Amino acid sequence: MMDQAERLRQIIDNLKLRQAVSQANLLNNMRKKTAKVITVTSGKGGVGKTNITVNLAIALSEMGKRVTILDADFGLANIDVLLGIIPKYTLVDVIYDNKNIFEVLSEGPKNIRFVSGGSGVEELVKLDKVQLEKFLGNISLLDKLSDVILIDTGAGLSDNVMSFVMAADEVLLVTTPEPTSITDAYALIKMVSNRDKDKKIKVIVNRAESANEANDILNKLSIVTDKFLELKLEPLGYILQDEMVIKAVKMQQPFALSFPKCQASRHIKDISSKILDVKNDKSGMENTGIKSFVSRLVNLLNT
Repeated sequence: MMDQAERLRQIIDNLKLRQAVSQANLLNNMRKKTAKVITVTSGKGGVGKTNITVNLAIALSEMGKRVTILDADFGLANIDVLLGIIPKYTLVDVIYDNKNIFEVLSEGPKNIRFVSGGSGVEELVKLDKVQLEKFLGNISLLDKLSDVILIDTGAGLSDNVMSFVMAADEVLLVTTPEPTSITDAYALIKMVSNRDKDKKIKVIVNRAESANEANDILNKLSIVTDKFLELKLEPLGYILQDEMVIKAVKMQQPFALSFPKCQASRHIKDISSKILDVKNDKSGMENTGIKSFVSRLVNLLNT
């Protein structure tokens, strides 16, 4: 017969085994965990793209998501200006100065983080295979820190911007009611459709005078895109013209923090909810994470 001491040893051994399996599963899930990478872009400058990126990050963070912004607008990097924070390092320091990704992350309000791209992405195409793999291993740590990574691109239809658009899990396209802005937004959609008709493009109308005006633009853009480009747009929402937004920019603070009850803040929260609404996400596409994003980006930049 098994004595009491032997039974106790078996119980302890079984407990240790269950704990080991549990830890292994947890580590395995952590390894598989990847962030949703969203490129925020526009067909032309001056539509409020960067302001939307920052406030979207705030809103997503308030909904319990860990958010990191990569400022990839190399010509007019404005994330730091809107937040009133001067970053000490950029991605260039990760590439050449042996800084790790944690050292170049700047802390923003509401626990959001941001990384200044500097000329980092342009430098990536110069790296050899070993250097690139080292960088990819470093930046992949952002997947462990983030649920959502927002990439704020430059405006326009340059090759660099299009590479960011095509590399992302999904695209958030910002336009305004101005005819030139709508025309340039359609031009960007057309360029995407020529490369990948399955690419997810979600559209926001900024600075609309009314909900009717915004919805009219979203509907017309969706109908024309579907008919002539065979690409399905997803209208994500709109932000109405709001004086509080201008005041917040002058204060170098996100309007979602300075004026949380203004209509622009309410609209950005609605948009955030739609982004996180997995049930209504018809794509069924898995998040591929920042490492895969950068790998695709480098390949696109090299072609």
